[in-house]
Amino acid sequence: MTREAEIPSNRLGVEPRAHTQPLELVSFRLDQQRYAIDLAAAERVLPMAAISPVPEAPPIALGVINLHGQVIPVVDVRARFGLPATGVGLAGQLLVAHSARRRIAFPVDEVLGPMSVAREAVVPADEVLPGIGQVAGMAALTDGTLFIHDLDTFLSLDEDRELSAALGEERK
Repeated sequence: MTREAEIPSNRLGVEPRAHTQPLELVSFRLDQQRYAIDLAAAERVLPMAAISPVPEAPPIALGVINLHGQVIPVVDVRARFGLPATGVGLAGQLLVAHSARRRIAFPVDEVLGPMSVAREAVVPADEVLPGIGQVAGMAALTDGTLFIHDLDTFLSLDEDRELSAALGEERK
């Protein structure tokens, strides 16, 4: 992808019954594994950009990017998921998303796009691997397992505070 792409949001307005409504996700690939986040949390996909380091930021932070005049922290999704470091290459993409506390970007090999997954196909992570942390659930798909992540738990409170201090932000 050579230019910025907006990720469409679900704007239906009328919600069908919760038990029949599928989960709306954005999936992405790291190495050969597929991951996903809630579609409502995803903002946009960017081509890889220069990441500026931030002194005294927590180890999970790779640095920041400037997105239309706003400073967006870039976090190391590979480290968080326990994957080997490969460096940030120009072929990758940045997925910009927001948690309850902040906007973040994370480098991925490829954003695969929006997808729907039946709620009954998702197994809570604690039922499979107790204490897995940022994984909200897993879904067995025809082409492999999809790990669904919770961005609200991606950064620990301590990491979020350290990042805010390094960026000179005032947080409550």
